[in-house]
Amino acid sequence: MTQEKWTAVDRYITDHLVPPDAALDAALEASARAGLPAINVSPNQGKLLMLLAQVQGARTILEIGTLGGYSTIWLARALPKDGRLITLEFQPKHAELARANIERAGLSHLVEVRLGSALDLLPQLSAEKVGPFDLTFIDADKEHNADYFEWALKLSRVGSVIVTDNVVRNGAVLDPASPEASVQGVRRFYERVAAEPRVSATAIQTVGSKGYDGFSLARVTS
Repeated sequence: MTQEKWTAVDRYITDHLVPPDAALDAALEASARAGLPAINVSPNQGKLLMLLAQVQGARTILEIGTLGGYSTIWLARALPKDGRLITLEFQPKHAELARANIERAGLSHLVEVRLGSALDLLPQLSAEKVGPFDLTFIDADKEHNADYFEWALKLSRVGSVIVTDNVVRNGAVLDPASPEASVQGVRRFYERVAAEPRVSATAIQTVGSKGYDGFSLARVTS
């Protein structure tokens, strides 16, 4: 199997199950024009996030890593009218663009973009007694995935769901000697989740237009 085929299959799936959407397309176009890295979730992955949030009946969502707000829009669309999504972004340029994309999508009343290091912002959320969140999506720098998971758990309740993206790294997660900080961060994440008795978790490998990677799904059980 090749990247070309993976991308073609993703396109086939999207053509059948993810109809064209002006707000989402505009968000991607604006991100590309602004020079943001094309590391957003794919359209079919974005819809999966929305469906997971809907199945969860999420009223409150936390997103760690906003980029241009593409996944934020998908997740916010799953919320009821009185729902709330807080998304954390380190880069001012990304946060500004995300706010514009979210406003264009008509979701600003549901979404708050907070600017700063997630490891600074997450303790603030805890101090403000924001939450608990019904669903958390972790998609930021992979070096700190274990720390993000720890905070997501603190900001959850029994029954909350924590989704973490990019946990396979093209298979490099198998290499304990990898020099890549992102790979070592993902390995620490697995070790942290495996040692946590308060969650039930699994991970799935994926291939598609974004290459070979995967995501994990954890449910807070106690």
